[in-house]
Amino acid sequence: MSVEITRLSNGIHVVTHHMPHLETVALGIWVKAGARDERADENGIAHFLEHMAFKGTPRRSARAIAEEIESAGGEINAATGMETTTYYARVLKDDWTLALDILADIFTAPELDEEELERERDVILQEIAAAHDQPDDLVFDLAQAASFGEHPLGRSILGTHELVGAVTRQQILDWKNRNYWGSRIVVAAAGHVDHKAFAAEAERLLGAIEEGHGPQRELPAFQPTACTAEKPLDQAHLVLTFEAPSYRDPEIYVLQVLSNILGGGMSSRLFQEVREKRGLCYSVFSFGSAYEDVGQVGVYAATSPEHTNELMGLTTEIMMSVAAEVTEAEVARAKAQLKASLVMNLESASSRADQIARQFLAFGEVPDMSTLMAKIEAVTPEQVRALAERLFRSRKPAFSAVGHIGQVMEYDALARQFG
Repeated sequence: MSVEITRLSNGIHVVTHHMPHLETVALGIWVKAGARDERADENGIAHFLEHMAFKGTPRRSARAIAEEIESAGGEINAATGMETTTYYARVLKDDWTLALDILADIFTAPELDEEELERERDVILQEIAAAHDQPDDLVFDLAQAASFGEHPLGRSILGTHELVGAVTRQQILDWKNRNYWGSRIVVAAAGHVDHKAFAAEAERLLGAIEEGHGPQRELPAFQPTACTAEKPLDQAHLVLTFEAPSYRDPEIYVLQVLSNILGGGMSSRLFQEVREKRGLCYSVFSFGSAYEDVGQVGVYAATSPEHTNELMGLTTEIMMSVAAEVTEAEVARAKAQLKASLVMNLESASSRADQIARQFLAFGEVPDMSTLMAKIEAVTPEQVRALAERLFRSRKPAFSAVGHIGQVMEYDALARQFG
């Protein structure tokens, strides 16, 4: 694969994958700074800054940003995560210079106009309210709190109504200046793009950013407890999570296979037993969330209040069954799905740009696809069973629930089922 990497003079890395058969380019700026890098009184600032980037710079108004990219038929957006923030665009192959210019402009010089800030504050407060009204969003926020408590990983990316309502322009600017360093930035592109030309333009537009240093992050501790919210809903939304390997741990590939077997598709144990055989819910799946120094593996399901305890009991049995036995056929199916997902990213410029940027931020390199395939292929049934045994047996889960939860079993009774 034609992945090329250049380190700029200020520590920014430029990573591209030339895909000459495409007529488009997906590109962006990925910075290793997110909600995890906020202090307690700053919760929500990373996300607020991402919003404000589109509200104007000294060179462009908010309207001009939208009109310029859309006049070229392109699209532009951004996203804030726990450990990264991304500003990205997708355009026709001859317009990548325009897109990179706009991205660099909003990234380096957001005006943070006070009037715009007040308007966007109201937008974000509505976003927070909407998340609280969506039980399948709220239950995952509560799952983070139930897993990590007061650690930054235990807080919502959106922040709280109180903190967002009071945040100042100077606080946002201070956070940006403390976190948007060259050493934390990857500028990536995938599609019909020339690496040397792209790197040269990135140097011109972003070369003035100081190199700085990497994130100085507080180590997390998985401290499982229960966090619930009573709401007048027709269903109870439930999440169980356990501590799991980080993305830097070699067992991350075993974890991915484990999660897939547990609830990664229609052939998974959870889907077959909980939905197909028992009809206890419409939606049930497992998930893995990996950070640089810790991870989570868990299960989400939603069911009617009278079925919550039956669902939780069955889910516990299925999770523990993976610790008892894993078949060759299950592992083969899971590995096939994981490998197919990797390959499918090569068919989308946007997915590929995101993939190579995140891989470089995580590992300092972009692993060859054959290397990743080999690591997935090397996973054995015994490794999956042993990891499930270690993660689930005699461990307390973090538990969150939203809805009519009066009939949900007590947390201590739930925890005993994993004894």
